[in-house]
This record gives sequence, C-alpha cells and structure tokens, in this order.
Amino acid sequence: MISPLRLLSVLCLSLFSITAFSQQKATRADTLRGSITPERAWWDLGYYHLSVEIFPETKTIKGTNLVKYRVKSENQTLQIDLQEPLKITSVVQDGEKLDIKREGAAHFVSLKKKQTPGQVEELLISYEGQPKEAIRPPWDGGITWQKDSNDKDFIASSNQGIGSSIWWPTKDHPADEVDSLLISVTVPSELMDVSNGRLVKTEKNGKTTTYHWEVKNPINDYGVNINIGDYAHFGEKYAGEKGELDMDYYVLRENLEKAKVHFQDAGRMMKAFEHWFGPYPFYEDGFKLVEAPYLGMEHQSSVTYGNGYQNGYRGRDLSGTGWGLKFDFIIIHEAGHEWFANNITYQDVADMWIHESFTNYSESLFLDYHYGKEAGQEYVRGTRMAIANDIPIIGKYGVNQRGSGDMYYKGGNLLNMLREILNDDEKWRAVLRGLNEEFYHQTVSTQQVEDYISDVFGMDLKPVFDQYLRDIRIPILEYYYSDEKTLNYRWINAVDSLDMPVDVTLGEKKIRIKPTSEWQQLSSESKATLTVDPDYYVGVERMR
Repeated sequence: MISPLRLLSVLCLSLFSITAFSQQKATRADTLRGSITPERAWWDLGYYHLSVEIFPETKTIKGTNLVKYRVKSENQTLQIDLQEPLKITSVVQDGEKLDIKREGAAHFVSLKKKQTPGQVEELLISYEGQPKEAIRPPWDGGITWQKDSNDKDFIASSNQGIGSSIWWPTKDHPADEVDSLLISVTVPSELMDVSNGRLVKTEKNGKTTTYHWEVKNPINDYGVNINIGDYAHFGEKYAGEKGELDMDYYVLRENLEKAKVHFQDAGRMMKAFEHWFGPYPFYEDGFKLVEAPYLGMEHQSSVTYGNGYQNGYRGRDLSGTGWGLKFDFIIIHEAGHEWFANNITYQDVADMWIHESFTNYSESLFLDYHYGKEAGQEYVRGTRMAIANDIPIIGKYGVNQRGSGDMYYKGGNLLNMLREILNDDEKWRAVLRGLNEEFYHQTVSTQQVEDYISDVFGMDLKPVFDQYLRDIRIPILEYYYSDEKTLNYRWINAVDSLDMPVDVTLGEKKIRIKPTSEWQQLSSESKATLTVDPDYYVGVERMR
C-alpha cells in the first residue's frame, strides 16, 4: 500500500487508485475490455460521427454514432462497447436493423451483410440514457454535472480509466484509433459545447444549439470530450515549427480577465515542448485549453483545465523544491500529453508509462527550457519523495490493467537518468523529437519505445528498463577498498543483468564506471568516499 505520507497533495489519491486497480484480479469483463478480441480484430476504425444531445435537467443524453470501418478479414460478429446504465436502442447497417447480444459493456452485433476484406462498411448505432456521474473526476470518471457561480450548467466528460464507453458507443480499446471524427453536440441555447478539433458549423434550433467539431487527425477514444458551459473565448496565433498555430481558450465568462493573464503559460509551454519534442502534433486541429468543472485532462486538441488559476498543483509544489510554483501544473502537464498520449499512444493500458513517465518528465523540461538545466534536475530529484516502489510500472497485458502509480515520478526519474547516461543533451533532445517523428500519430508498445531509445543510444538498455519498469527494487552501488589503492564495486539489489554505467566522484575526481553484479576493481589514489551523481536514481553503500 502507498503511504499517504509519501505522496503529495490530492494527487496521491490518483496514484493510489492506479495501484489498487492494478492489484485486482482480472475478470471476464476486464478481458473483453482490455484485449483484442476476435470480434475487434477483423475490422479497422476509419471514421466516427458522434451526434449527441445533452439534457441537463434530467442528466440524460441521447444520440447516435456513425461508425465507418475497413474489413481486414472475414467475420460476421462485431464488438461495440457501451457501459450501463446507457442502452443501445438499435444498430443498423444498410437500412437493416441488426441483432445484438450484450455481455456487460460489450455488445456483439450480428452482421447480415457479408463482410468482405478490403471493403469499407458503416454502422449507425443509436443509444440513450443517464450516463454514470463522475464521483472523483478525472480519476473516477464519467460525466460531471455542476453549476457555475451564476447558476448556469457546467458539464464535462472525463473517462481515461473508466473508458470512453461510459458515455458513448465505441470500439473501446486503445490499439485502434479512429482516423478522423465529427462530434456534434446539442445543448440548451444559453450554453456552448467545446469539443475536440475545430468548430466547423453552429446550428440554431430554437431552444437548443448544435455545435459541430471536426477532428482531422487520429484520436484515442478517451481523448474525445464534451465541455458545456457559459463560455467566453479568446485566442492567439502562435508562430510554431510548422507555421501558424491557432491557440484558443474557452473559459467561464466570469474568469475571462484572469484567464487572459494566467493562460500565458500555454504559449510558454508550446515554445518549450516544440523545442524538446518537435512540432505540435495537431496543427490541423489547433490547440485549445478549456475550463472544466474538475482538475483537468489531456483531451486531444481540447485540453481541459480546472486548477483554479494558480501555479503549482492546486497551489502546491509537487517537488518540494520551489520550482513547481514557477508554472501552472495542469497547463504544462496535461498539454505535454499532446505529444506523449495523444501523438504517441499506448496499444495496451499496461504500457501507460509511455504517457505518464514522459509527461511527468516534460514538467522538468519546461523548467529546463525557461530556467536552466539545474532547475529541471532539482525538480525531478525532488519528486522522488512520492515514489512508492510498490509494484512494477508495467501492468498486465490484455486485461485493462495498469501498473504502479510510480509511472509518474519513478518514470520521470528513469528518463532523467537516461539523459545522464547518454551525456549528450543535444542527442537526448534528438531522442525525444525522434520518438515523436518515428511514432507520429501511432499506437505503440513498450518494446517499440525501448528498442528505439536503445538504437539511438547504441547501447543495450534492456537491463535498465527491466530494472525500473518491471522490478520494484532500486539498485545499490556497493563498494569497499581491499587495500589503500584498490576500489571494489558492484550492483546489488538489482536484476542480474544490470550493467548500467554510472557517474561517480572519488574524492574530487569525477569518473564513469560500469558496474555489474560481479565485483570489479579500480585503482584509486586513496580510500576516498565514493559519491554518485545525484541525477542517478540509485543507492550507494560502503562496506567495511
């Protein structure tokens, strides 16, 4: 169990939830949600048109999802997911209503038309009901129904963990992203909906208004969102690496003036992250920061914000160093996910570290860019107080199971340590940019990420990844002097294959050594105390 004393502020609850979830025994429902079932494997998503009307007074929704897909292999049963208490009322293909067999959230649709490989087909799914209300968003997700200070409805979706099928019918598995999307949301006319992509059309229907948002890039299902409120809008044009980028901001009308000042962090974020990670991945869809009635989430091109217009994480510095108060945590962290989560997306939730470790690390890179390298390094080291080392960072595959909440801080420290191992900051920057270029708009596995980094390093980093992603121990550099001039050293508390190089200081002399699990020797001028570069997340013990 994670001790609350080892975590920081309210964020500890989210990390605890991730760890607790990962320790649960997998069920049949977990397999249906987390695996590429035969009923998912044979078809490839192409396009969604999600059309939904929101009824705030009854907290209900009603809508359709038009699904276009390409047939990869012959099969006559297709899995679509929608969680109770919502109900699918019909599924239609070519004008014919189809039979559905439901097993929990999984709906198995029996297709009448022969599914021929290479053909593009479509289904129209109708659904309705009262979706699950979010209890503790964004970690325990669903729909949040609130009122603003003027008693106007303030509504939003957030569903990374619980799944997008909590509020709309989807192929609810991260391995297959839809290529493009149109989301049409109908709301009472005194309100506005802000969703992903660009607003392409607004229709006045009397007492209601429909907002049509178009997404031209691949998008993960959990990134699709609705945000409904009495919004005011402002924006800016950012001169980015791929040209002019639209950066738009939607906030509650009452917060407009403070947002115009506070959201300057968004431009600072974009400048830092385009430097480190490469061009913003969704120029065609623009970038939006949208005020929401919860803390915030990384919804693609529609990043949600609820940090109270203050620096830090709800006003707190998660590193304890002071550097965490130099920026608004939610703006920087959630926007960092545009590169790691939305551009590069895990194929299985077990590999969630690809999202969270890199994005946790992005916070320090923001500081590095604007305040210098040591500021970023101090920040990373400061977050170690929240590492639990309870269970491995990598979860169990195929059952919708995440690993430890250590994917945030331990993962960030792993990446910072890799930078030190490489010892070439420009090459390290090329690694981060290269990942976003090599896996541009793709879903990936941990193995792909590990292999890419190892190839660029020209070094087998598998033992390092095994140590920090798949093991809970922190390696200890053990050493002693067998005589006045002979230093003996090795790794203990480590995987057998660990041969990670480490920078150390003997007295006043800085050197790099490459310990293994076997004793090695080094000539030294005296029995100097050995200290390890603090940016390595390792322990050190001197024997006798």
